[in-house]
Amino acid sequence: MAAFRRKALVAFLILLALSIVLGVAGYRRSFLEAALVPTSDAATPWRIRAGADASPGGRSETRMLDDGRRLRVLLNVAGTASIAYAEANLFFVDRAGRPVHADLSRYASVSFVATCAPGNTLSLVAPTFEPKLSRRGDLLTYRAPTAFFSCSEHGTRVELDLTRMETPQWWFAMFGLDLSWREYRLDQVPKLAIGSTFQSPRDTDLLVDISGLSLHGRDLRWVFVPGALILLAWAAYGFWFFRRHAAELTRDVQDRLQKDLPIVAYQQLSLQPHRDREKAAILRVIATRYADAELDLESVVNETGVNRNKVNEILKAELGFTFSGYLNKLRLTEAARLLADKDTATVSEIAYSVGYNNVSYFNKLFKEEYGCTPKAFRGALGAPESTVVANTGATKASTIRMEQQLQP
Repeated sequence: MAAFRRKALVAFLILLALSIVLGVAGYRRSFLEAALVPTSDAATPWRIRAGADASPGGRSETRMLDDGRRLRVLLNVAGTASIAYAEANLFFVDRAGRPVHADLSRYASVSFVATCAPGNTLSLVAPTFEPKLSRRGDLLTYRAPTAFFSCSEHGTRVELDLTRMETPQWWFAMFGLDLSWREYRLDQVPKLAIGSTFQSPRDTDLLVDISGLSLHGRDLRWVFVPGALILLAWAAYGFWFFRRHAAELTRDVQDRLQKDLPIVAYQQLSLQPHRDREKAAILRVIATRYADAELDLESVVNETGVNRNKVNEILKAELGFTFSGYLNKLRLTEAARLLADKDTATVSEIAYSVGYNNVSYFNKLFKEEYGCTPKAFRGALGAPESTVVANTGATKASTIRMEQQLQP
């Protein structure tokens, strides 16, 4: 049993370590980050393009000052146009440089550091293609989820939720849609646009510097798949542990039963009872009265005439036990034999029959002796009964011989 426990502990620690490593690795891997700026680290290729109002009288300008390490633009919003704006567009492209629709549905937020001179409020727009409504390539028909952020001359750390942006009312009016339809998908996004708002200064050069532009999200497959594997591994370990534990417990119980049965008093009495009257008398009293719950050391002293210290000395020398230790050993061994007989007696009845009035105390002593409760002991002997039957048969034969030798 000890060898099995060591093996189970080693397997447990190895599995625990692997679970921690796999769990931590999967958890960390589930966090997605895609850098867009600086361009050398861009996970999704893009090309910058200036954008400005094209309505009658529109004179807004956007000049690109991009140096590759950051997105730098100079916006000038003219005050003459009915709808004036200037913006920098980051159009997604494939490896050949052709415009594509990027799938940003795995990302939930975007972060960057924005510096503006003078400070004002800017917008970030992520147009997304709406099936059955949008016409591919005509960005005016795309839904235009928009978020706003403050920008100062000292630099502002910005983090925007891509899943909770506002769709402008003009888009709903264009298609006659209900304003309550707020759901959108970011699986087909042609560009990201950073530009002015109606609160931006007019007819003034506005320097915008964007650095550390990154998309963030979660891929929960890296949590669920390793989690499922970990649960499966622990389930397999549990199945192996309980199955092997039951087998080891059965083997250990049988070994203990086979080892302890020869210790009973009647076998000691059958050796040489005539050579030491005091020893024979002590063993005879214990062997014949062990099932008596009132039996104690004082009773043995009174019946044998041997003083208290002598009784313990004899038992210690002959059997390696004190009086109480030997009495419990004898009672528990007999209880084990009765449990192995597979009769209909309950654990309580067996406890009373071997001299214990307190069943809880009997269960405690039995577990200390055999490493399991009486009920588990009986269950462990349920499968391979041949060895037990042979042992109990031999014990019964020894009992008969003992009774014959105890006859006057």
